[in-house]
Amino acid sequence: MRSNRLTVLLWFCGFLGVPGLAQNDQARPFIEEGGWRTWLSDILVSPGPCNLPIEDGTLSHARFIKEYAFQRPFVLRDAANNDLFRALCHKDRLLADWGHTTIRLSSANSYSYDKKDVSFRHYVEHMVKPQRLDTPANETFYFFGDNDVEEWKDVLDEYQLPPYSLPLHTHALSFGLAGPGTGVPFHFHGPGFAETLYGRKRWFLTQPDIKPDFHPNKTTLQWFREDYPRQVKEVDFLECTLRPGEAIYFPDKWWHATLNIDSSVFISTFLSP
Repeated sequence: MRSNRLTVLLWFCGFLGVPGLAQNDQARPFIEEGGWRTWLSDILVSPGPCNLPIEDGTLSHARFIKEYAFQRPFVLRDAANNDLFRALCHKDRLLADWGHTTIRLSSANSYSYDKKDVSFRHYVEHMVKPQRLDTPANETFYFFGDNDVEEWKDVLDEYQLPPYSLPLHTHALSFGLAGPGTGVPFHFHGPGFAETLYGRKRWFLTQPDIKPDFHPNKTTLQWFREDYPRQVKEVDFLECTLRPGEAIYFPDKWWHATLNIDSSVFISTFLSP
C-alpha cells in the first residue's frame, strides 16, 4: 500500500489535552502512526532522493529474475496485502500480545558484536528513543535480527511474503523496531527484501565492489551528518526512502546502511541457499 492510504496525523497535544503527558510535551507537535509516536523535534534527517527503480505487483517473476535478482536493487510497492500484519504491529497490540516476552537486542554497529536480553515491554517503553548524536553504534542496542521465530510464530505467520524468490533459496523473517535517527551502518550479507510497516526508513547502497568509507562503530546518523556530504560527491550511492507498505530488494553482497527517520517498525525476508 502507498502511504497515502495511511492515516498519519499531526497533533498539537495542547489542543487535544492528551492525558498522561507532561506539560512541556503538551505543546510539542508529533506524528503518530499505529501508535508509534515521533516528536517532530526528534526528526533529524529528511527523506532523500530516490534513484532506484520502483516496481509494483505487476512485476512478473520472470522479469524479477532477469533484471533484478542478481543485478540491482529496486523498490517494491503493492505486491502483497499486509493490512492484517500491520494491524497486529500496532503498538498497543504488540505490547498486549508480546510485552512479557524476552527479546535479544544487537549492538547497532556493522558487525553487531554485542547482545543484550530485555523484555519486549522494557525495550518499547524505555529504549525506543531518538538516537543520541554522541552515542557510538556499538553502544546503541537495536531489536532486529535475533527473533525467536517459534515464540513469535503466531504473528510472523500472518506476514505475506513478497511474491518473488531465488532458485534453490529459502526465506527467513526478521522483525524489528527502533526510534528516530537509529539504523545500522554499512554492512553486507545475502539477498533479501526489507519492508517498512510504520515510519520512514532511508536506505543507502553501493555495489559489492564499491566499499563505502565508514567506521563500523559510527552510527548511520553520525556518518550521515559528518561524512555523507563529502562522500555523495565521490561515490555513486543508490538511495531511497521507504514509506509504510514499501519494500526494497537488495541482491547478494551489496553494501547497505539504513537510517530510520521516524519511530519505525520493519520486517526483512532474507533469502538463503
